[in-house]
Amino acid sequence: MSIKNRRDMLHNNQRSHYIGQLNESLTGRRVFVAGWVEDIRDIGRLVFVILRDSTGSIQAVARGQHLNQVKEISRQSSVVIGGSIRKSDARDSPIEIGIEEIVVASRAAYPLPIDGTGRVSSSMDKRIDSRALDLRNPSVSGIFKLRGLVLSSIRESLLTKGFLEVNTPKIIGTASEGGANLFGFDYFKRKAYLAQSPQLYKEELIISLDRVFEIGPYFRSEKSHTVRHLSEFTSVDIEAAFVDYEFTMSILEGLVKGVVRKVSGAFSDLAPLRDLALKLGSNGSIEKLTYKQCLEELWNNGEKIEFGADLTDSSLRLLGERHTGFYFITDWPTELKPFYIQDKRQDPELSESFDLQYGYLELASGGTRLHDKERLQARLEQKGLRPENFADHLKVFDWGMPPHAGWGLGFDRFMMVLTDCQNIREVVLFPRDVERLHP
Repeated sequence: MSIKNRRDMLHNNQRSHYIGQLNESLTGRRVFVAGWVEDIRDIGRLVFVILRDSTGSIQAVARGQHLNQVKEISRQSSVVIGGSIRKSDARDSPIEIGIEEIVVASRAAYPLPIDGTGRVSSSMDKRIDSRALDLRNPSVSGIFKLRGLVLSSIRESLLTKGFLEVNTPKIIGTASEGGANLFGFDYFKRKAYLAQSPQLYKEELIISLDRVFEIGPYFRSEKSHTVRHLSEFTSVDIEAAFVDYEFTMSILEGLVKGVVRKVSGAFSDLAPLRDLALKLGSNGSIEKLTYKQCLEELWNNGEKIEFGADLTDSSLRLLGERHTGFYFITDWPTELKPFYIQDKRQDPELSESFDLQYGYLELASGGTRLHDKERLQARLEQKGLRPENFADHLKVFDWGMPPHAGWGLGFDRFMMVLTDCQNIREVVLFPRDVERLHP
């Protein structure tokens, strides 16, 4: 078939249905489906083609004049098949398509870098190098369909609670957290950075917008070679006026429970989601431990951590064994938290702060913010930071900054929990880390 004729057929016989829309009620009806050839089985007088698209797979049967044409098609080639729906004797599906027309839209060239079905295993690096092909494996594409649904659920949860979605700059002139782990670059002969969080911007926005949230990419220049760190990651951030950390903690708890409830229903065949749904229950609340309680538990189990020290991986793993599922660690030492976190009035050594954990994995961090300008300037100096570098932020506090609180959730880590994936690269389409800049 000439290129022109192939184009004409593709144009005239456009897809009438996705495979997931086909059912027995369409028996006898002529349909056009499009996708890629997953398998071809030649038994002589008949050739069976397994065609898959983003919604599922179906068996199509070629005979007669179409036999030789189908036999020449390479697996993973993109095709359009026209034919009638009929009953099937196959175990996996009650219907099949009798091929009446078939056109190869694009032929797959062999050898392919990985097996698109996933039956032949490949290393993580090879799979990411060929991610577009890797996504033809239903178990891989399922992760990202779930990811999309989770994002939708998060947005729905926050919008219904009066939060407004915003977008803040990712090119910034000041280190937002005051830390050193930022990517710096030349910006028209000035020093600029890639944002590691929207912290300062979201605080400023609440003086007028009251409740805001953002879902976006952020960047951290850490030379980490672990299964839970990336250089580019997705964060869900909220900030709300006239509330404290207890309120925003309840917002996060409701969001997590709502997501698990929604996606466990939509992806009922995923065992990790069923387990999470059972752990949370219909009315169960996420357990809360104070930092001091954590130290006591660790001391009782032979892990002696002094007050004021951060919790190590080994100590968090020990806590995670004792507190399965999600749990909060609250009231951290003020010195362990960023400059903008409010200390507790009755005990200034402690802060109005929390982390959301799942086992040893930190998922979110939040707290009540300092809204008094003088105290914020003093805290900057205590942290060894120069207030003049934060002049644009500090001036907003002269415009009637209300009390406020918020949190940031590491979305990719949250997806690790929902899917029970052990490597964060499994849940990110095109991960960026110390070694990887392509594809």
